[in-house]
Amino acid sequence: PNDLEIQRQREAQKRALARKHAEEQMQQRTPEPVEGREHVHVQTELYLEEISDRIIEVDMECQTDAFLDRPPTPFFIPAKTGKDVATQIEEGELFDFDIEVKPIVEVLIGKTVEQALLEVMEEEELAQLWARQRAYAELRNAELAEVQRLEEQDRRYREEKERRHRQHMQMLQKQKETTEKIAARAFAQHYLADLIPSVFNNLRDSGYFYDPIERDIETEFLPWLMREVEETLERKVLGRMMVD
Repeated sequence: PNDLEIQRQREAQKRALARKHAEEQMQQRTPEPVEGREHVHVQTELYLEEISDRIIEVDMECQTDAFLDRPPTPFFIPAKTGKDVATQIEEGELFDFDIEVKPIVEVLIGKTVEQALLEVMEEEELAQLWARQRAYAELRNAELAEVQRLEEQDRRYREEKERRHRQHMQMLQKQKETTEKIAARAFAQHYLADLIPSVFNNLRDSGYFYDPIERDIETEFLPWLMREVEETLERKVLGRMMVD
């Protein structure tokens, strides 16, 4: 047997074993039928299917007709139209090539030489133009370099001038500040020279600066003395009035 037949036999054995195992399970789960009855295998699916160990197989064959080769396509030959006409030309009737070609060759040579001269002149003119262009470019580059050098020099001069101007302005500002400080100091000294004595005099006149002994005499002794004198005078006046 071939491999296909062996595979079919194995599949049939597997299906038989599966069916046997299912029957054993059903026999174990299903109780024994009562007397006079027996169990029957019934399909409960929607579509019934015939169960068999071997699937029915049928071999069919089909044969097509032999392919016929296509014949080669004939060449297309258009239909002939018009009328054939012929003429006869004898030797020397048309022209003599050596004689007739001479002016044509002269014209061709003249045109070729003229074109060559024009091309040479054009090349020389282009060479002169390129030389002038190179000279102009060199001169222009030199002028640009000189302009850049002059601009850089002018920039350095301007920066140096601005720096010197800033230094001069800073020096003038410092001199002005120094002069103002000196003037302010002199004015303050002159103003304070008269201010301090006048302030002390005003404070002294206002009583902020005093002699303790003099102040004690003025506030304690003199009032007591005046009271004693007044009392003595009053007693004397009273004694005189009583004597009178």
